[in-house]
Amino acid sequence: MKQALTLLLAGALLSGCAGIDAASSTPQWDARFGDAVRAAMARQRIHPGGVNPEQVRGIDGAAALQAQEQYRKSFSAPAPQPSAFTIGVSGGK
Repeated sequence: MKQALTLLLAGALLSGCAGIDAASSTPQWDARFGDAVRAAMARQRIHPGGVNPEQVRGIDGAAALQAQEQYRKSFSAPAPQPSAFTIGVSGGK
């Protein structure tokens, strides 16, 4: 009796799991899931087959040196903060 009840319960559980894919309430949506994302990604490519044979390897030395100096100078002296108690009065130079 106990074995028959166990087999009956196991059969009921397995039959319930077997129809999960077949009982989907949205088969049309599931079949096209992700199409909008793939289409949006494809539209962002101007010319997917195009290749630039002359790729830029870097920038010239003078421009790189100037950019690096400007970057370093940006950390040397921070701009003075205006006082929190001056309301409506220009504190700039």
